[in-house]
Amino acid sequence: MDILEAIKKRKSVRAYADKPVEDEKLRLCLEAVKLSPSACNLQPYKIHILTGKNKDEFCGQVFSGTYSACSFAAKAPVIFAFVSSKKTFTGWAGNQIQGTDFPLIDIGIAGEHLALQAAALGLGTCWLGWFSKKKADKFLKTGFGEKTEILMSLGYPAGETPARPRKKDDELFFFTEKI
Repeated sequence: MDILEAIKKRKSVRAYADKPVEDEKLRLCLEAVKLSPSACNLQPYKIHILTGKNKDEFCGQVFSGTYSACSFAAKAPVIFAFVSSKKTFTGWAGNQIQGTDFPLIDIGIAGEHLALQAAALGLGTCWLGWFSKKKADKFLKTGFGEKTEILMSLGYPAGETPARPRKKDDELFFFTEKI
């Protein structure tokens, strides 16, 4: 599968089949993350891979109450928790000078590498931003300068996920010169 085909295939999956993800496929997804670029190659994150009873307990906590809209993710066999780490002076200085939170950009790149590899393997993912960060940090025992930023579910889709509309080219792309 070429990269554009994987991009077209990747959708936000909100219903998962009751089927585990094979270790080999999970390892390929993790390899894609490991190969993702990051600012100054700092890789300013940790990724917790939650499965089995730990995943069930984690999901029960972080998707409760106000956050129950994302409880569908608990049916996925794997949850990734992306935790930012701002422990280096280089990373901190870059954020201060540029006013850009580079660890969040790096997490986005790593996560999308994971999502595209998953799509190429016939797996589905969903980025999850609506969860109790406080409970996630407590469960994951995050340390000083660390924070759970985003979650991603992973599993086999239960059925087809419909395509969503996209903006037209002239609403999205603005060339400084004609091509």
